[in-house]
Amino acid sequence: MKFEEAIYNCVKILKDYDYNISGTDRIWDLIFPDNKSQWHHLKVVYYNKIYYLYHIDGNNCPLEVSPGKGVQVTDSFGGSSYKDGSDDPSRVWGPIVTSAVSWLKKVKKNWIKANRQVQEQYPLNRRYGVVQNSLIKASFSDFYKLDKDLGKTDSRRFIRLVEEGYFHKDKNFIRENMTAKEYFDYCRIAYIAGKRKDDHVDVNLSGREMYKRYADGRHEGLLDINEDSYQEFADWIDGKHAKKTSDGHPWEIKRGGNTTHIDLSVFRPHFSRKEGFVIELRGGSLGRLKETIKMFLAIYDASLPISISDPEGIRMRLLAQDNIGIIPCYESLHRANQYFKEDKHVYDVIYYDDLGIYKRRITPFISWEPLPLLKPID
Repeated sequence: MKFEEAIYNCVKILKDYDYNISGTDRIWDLIFPDNKSQWHHLKVVYYNKIYYLYHIDGNNCPLEVSPGKGVQVTDSFGGSSYKDGSDDPSRVWGPIVTSAVSWLKKVKKNWIKANRQVQEQYPLNRRYGVVQNSLIKASFSDFYKLDKDLGKTDSRRFIRLVEEGYFHKDKNFIRENMTAKEYFDYCRIAYIAGKRKDDHVDVNLSGREMYKRYADGRHEGLLDINEDSYQEFADWIDGKHAKKTSDGHPWEIKRGGNTTHIDLSVFRPHFSRKEGFVIELRGGSLGRLKETIKMFLAIYDASLPISISDPEGIRMRLLAQDNIGIIPCYESLHRANQYFKEDKHVYDVIYYDDLGIYKRRITPFISWEPLPLLKPID
């Protein structure tokens, strides 16, 4: 059978199996072994009369399939190469399509037995899961430990504030009024407290001067208003001041990437009511959280209202009660924690193979995400 005909036959058979939908797309996930017992995960998406085939856990080029009209390589963000079969899709896709058709027939014969085989045999290093950080911390001496980096005293102080309900009392982080100068004074405390070994912070500068030197720079007019005026700061916050601009990063007091900077933000407690100001630190990335906590504690020690984003999550991280995400070997670690839902409390991720000699110890504690089931339409 020609390559094109084999693919047409595959997607034709696939119509007889349950699918998920996303918008108007129909989506099938096929996980199956080939004739060499090598496992593959294909995602097939049907949109606007075209089938798109993606080799999720492999390197094959994605395909566009228009039944009866043609098969072609679709655009790939990673570019194309001889290895992915872009020069001759049949070379890499032919054997996989043949194995997929064989698997579909097996599923049709006994879909429960076939799916059980997937659950039992699909490699663990290609799955998503979570495991409590305390197990990783107890196993790997060189794994980053936030509490150790922050120090016992500051760790215990922060945990105590969370447990005593500090963040549930508005008076602890809401001010009735504020000026730009008072905001810059907050910044000065933060810069000095959060100073890292490789930072140069001139302690002789005023808060305004520090903000001007060390912040992102796109201040949206904050440096242009009367710094001693309560009304001008309020108007600037509410977007009514003539010097208020947009598309800046006025709260980014320490520069970084999209997820690796530190914000000291000010906002209204209630969107519909122009009363009061919440002052909140945000810097939850693995490499910036210690600084952010140091800033928070210093501002707290100055008896100024202050909050910090996700305080209960930070407590979990200090006690290693958060989860470490396990991601498939073919995924990038970059921002991979964002794959997991917020209630999973995943702030850091690793590959399953990174567990090394501790796989046997830790694997029983991993909660794996369910693999997709494939079954014939009833």
